[in-house]
Amino acid sequence: MVRTFIAPNKYIQGPHVLENVGEYASKLGNKVLVLISSGGKKRFGAAIEKSLEEAGLEFVVEVFNGECCRKEINRLDEEVKENKYNLVVAVGGGKVFDTAKAVAYYNDIPIIICPTIAATDAPCSALSVIYTEEGEVEEYLFLKQNPNVVLVDSAIIAKSPVRLTVSGMGDALATYIEARASYKHDGDNFANGKALHTGIALAKLCYETLLAEGYKAKVALEKGALTPSVEAIIEANTLLSGLGFESGGVAASHAVHNGFCTLEECHKMNHGEKVAFGVITQLVLENAPEEELNEVLDFCISVGLPVTMKQIGVEEVTWEKILQVATVACAPTDTLVNMPFDVNPEMVANAIIAADALGQDRLNKTAK
Repeated sequence: MVRTFIAPNKYIQGPHVLENVGEYASKLGNKVLVLISSGGKKRFGAAIEKSLEEAGLEFVVEVFNGECCRKEINRLDEEVKENKYNLVVAVGGGKVFDTAKAVAYYNDIPIIICPTIAATDAPCSALSVIYTEEGEVEEYLFLKQNPNVVLVDSAIIAKSPVRLTVSGMGDALATYIEARASYKHDGDNFANGKALHTGIALAKLCYETLLAEGYKAKVALEKGALTPSVEAIIEANTLLSGLGFESGGVAASHAVHNGFCTLEECHKMNHGEKVAFGVITQLVLENAPEEELNEVLDFCISVGLPVTMKQIGVEEVTWEKILQVATVACAPTDTLVNMPFDVNPEMVANAIIAADALGQDRLNKTAK
């Protein structure tokens, strides 16, 4: 049995580190494609261009079209091949990174990831989640290596919308719950093997950090303050969750998220918000102890993560709709296969309905 652990070559986190992107880029290439969102270009484009110019690098800045889909990947792939770029720098959030990682993979060139939000664990992974142009999960693209450099400017993230960092907590919340289940099943991780104790330990540290620092960080972020708790949550959302999910394994929480992605009314919700509800669903499937369920529910409520279907956009709940979600979640190519027992769509649909009821009940009790 082969057990594996993978990670980015270098992870740097701290205030104002984005200003040094040129220094790191100059060690990897000399002709750079920068992929960035339109909003990111307005806010950080000048600083990035200055750093690359000072490092003596040739570069072009491309604005991301908004979806990590085949059309966007192919557009950028053609540009890299035509202009012979030898380094990609991706600036922004998860879909920017997944697109840029795919492009770097197809051209066998290095990549630097520069998160401006802490909303997902995508920055550190050797994985791209590819969506349809309509926003539904289409496939997982497994890459040959993790990013060369992950450059996390905590001062920028502290000024980003609080909802995005909270959403990242929802994504990170699944890390240990899913890795634990996958480990019990001896399921495959995303590192082409089975989990080592290292991956499970980092996943558990991620969970413990969220519970200890999440609420404090959320309150600080609401005032735009960069505190030790904020730094800890950025690390949990980005590094610990990235290492934990990839080398630990993924199970029901993300599969349930993928099911909800098929409902148009959920498209306005962030990835981690849907994953957080998937965590509650997975705990119901596992028949987790009431103490653990309440711990997760109370954490979600304290930081503002969804605990009911209404909170993720599902206003009208029908058995047919929830069974559709559950059927997609149970696809043989999805991660529900890593649960330590057999699962079918009816079981998942019932767990979703029960998770919703538990969330409503806990909300009512908390409000009293």
